[in-house]
Formats: sequence, structure tokens, C-alpha cells
Amino acid sequence: MPRNIPLLLIRIIVGIVFITEGVLKFVYPSELGVGRFAHIGLPWPHVLAPVVGALEIAAGGAVMLNLYAGDAAIVLLCIIATALVSTKVSILLGHAVGPFQEPKVEHHGILGFLHEARTDLAMLFSLVAILIDSGVRTGSRRPPGSRK
Repeated sequence: MPRNIPLLLIRIIVGIVFITEGVLKFVYPSELGVGRFAHIGLPWPHVLAPVVGALEIAAGGAVMLNLYAGDAAIVLLCIIATALVSTKVSILLGHAVGPFQEPKVEHHGILGFLHEARTDLAMLFSLVAILIDSGVRTGSRRPPGSRK
């Protein structure tokens, strides 16, 4: 099996997840877009939700097609880190964090956090793998005519 198949599969699922989530911010704005951003406590939800949705669609597509995948992974890492801090850290700690509302969940602590954040964590680690792979490939190439 070619070595790049596993990472191709990771890029495909990361792309699908982020493209879908970006589209859903526009299709269901009150539940997953502007309304959700306002409920969580994010600033300027009417501006931020469509911008994040568009970035998720564009960067998810770039990751899936392996076009500027490292740059797209950085954008998506920022988005997923913000999602974790604004919606999942309060589950871990058992109380609201800063301006962000505490989600209504039954379980708090490490197990509740791991359960609720499983997709976010899978995307986080997948994006790190994509970022590492894109850096390794571009960093290992030498310009024509260069010496060691």
C-alpha cells in the first residue's frame, strides 16, 4: 500500500467534517451559526459565524484536495482550538470559562470532556498530522542545483 494512503484518508475525513460544519452554519443559522455563536458568548456572532463557516468550507476543501494543506490546517487548528475553549473546557472544569456559557451536559470532569470533545479532539490531532506532513514534505525538498 502506498505510504500516502493513510494521510489521504485523514485529509478526506477532515475535509468532509469541516465542509459539512461550514455549510451547516449557513443552512441552520439559529442552531449552528449565528444563534449558536451568540448563545456560546462569542463576540459579533452575526459577523463571526458566516466568516468561520466560509473559512471551514474553504480550508476543509483545501485540506481535502491537498492544496496549501499546511496553511489550511493552521486556519482550522485555530477554529478547532476556539471551539474547544469556548464549548468544551467548561465541561472539563465543571464551570463557565470567561464569557463562554457552560453547556448543559450531564457529566463533567475528564470523562465528560473526552466524551463531548471526541470529534473536536480527532480533528485537532488529524490537523496536527496534516500540518506535520505538509512541513516534512516541503522541508525535505531542496531547490534544484542546491548542495548539502
